[in-house]
Amino acid sequence: MVEKRLPNELEKILALLSPWRAELVGVVVESTFNWYWLVDGLQAAGFAVHLAHTTAIKKYDGLKHSGDQADARHLAHLLRLGILPKGTILPPEQRAVRDLARKRMQLVRSRTTHILAVENIMARQRGARITSNQVKRLTADLIDQLGLAEDVALAIKANVAIIASLNSQIDLLEKRLQERVGERLEYALLTTTPGIGQVLATTILLETGPIERFGATGNFVSYARCVDSVHTSNGKKKGEGNARNGNKYLAWAFVEAANFALRYCRGEALLRTEEGQDKQRGSGQGAGAQAGPGVLPHTEGAPAF
Repeated sequence: MVEKRLPNELEKILALLSPWRAELVGVVVESTFNWYWLVDGLQAAGFAVHLAHTTAIKKYDGLKHSGDQADARHLAHLLRLGILPKGTILPPEQRAVRDLARKRMQLVRSRTTHILAVENIMARQRGARITSNQVKRLTADLIDQLGLAEDVALAIKANVAIIASLNSQIDLLEKRLQERVGERLEYALLTTTPGIGQVLATTILLETGPIERFGATGNFVSYARCVDSVHTSNGKKKGEGNARNGNKYLAWAFVEAANFALRYCRGEALLRTEEGQDKQRGSGQGAGAQAGPGVLPHTEGAPAF
């Protein structure tokens, strides 16, 4: 009915769509990195919004031309046919808490980078290893006592100062996240699973969202990237699919949980879970290399569901 390229300004987008409001079945928005403002604005204006699951949409390879206009028409076509792969649109307040947990993970990764930098400096200067816990306890005075060259000591102090700042911010975010999810029943239940503590329970809870959006355990475990992606025909393997299709944060959480369960939770409940998995796999099949022998991330994903 109408085609027009518009800037990222909600007022102009609403002005274009408003005359067609009564005829629109819905508005499709691709799940790019910056969709929040557009989806929230369209929903607030009363439009039915659908979030397109972009990795599940692939046009055939024989197209001679493809562009924004063609992509928009293709999305509209999928919506009209009722076969549009959709993502879940969480309420803004739930997204904000989830993104806060992701921010914590970002800060932790940054802290790890600076800890490794100090370890590398010490290895170069002394040929000896210093542990991450020792790095975390370093202060300016302790660094001065190491007898390093002045410029080397200054480099370490810079890393240590950033680590201290990151520690304070991570503690602040963890306290806020605990306030947001600590009282929820689902959080308490998750922490009863072997290998899942406060941080992993928070991540799993917030990244999962409403559990009702998953029809069965297998759907959730697949979303958490805890199952293989294989293409078969006539009982034979013909290739592999997109193993990264799913939630990378849940994938990380369940691999960590499986490793922690193996390392610290060798109790009866975990052994029962291992035995059940061994029976399903058969005696000749081992676990994934990341999770160690006996427990797959799938083992953690199923009870979490």
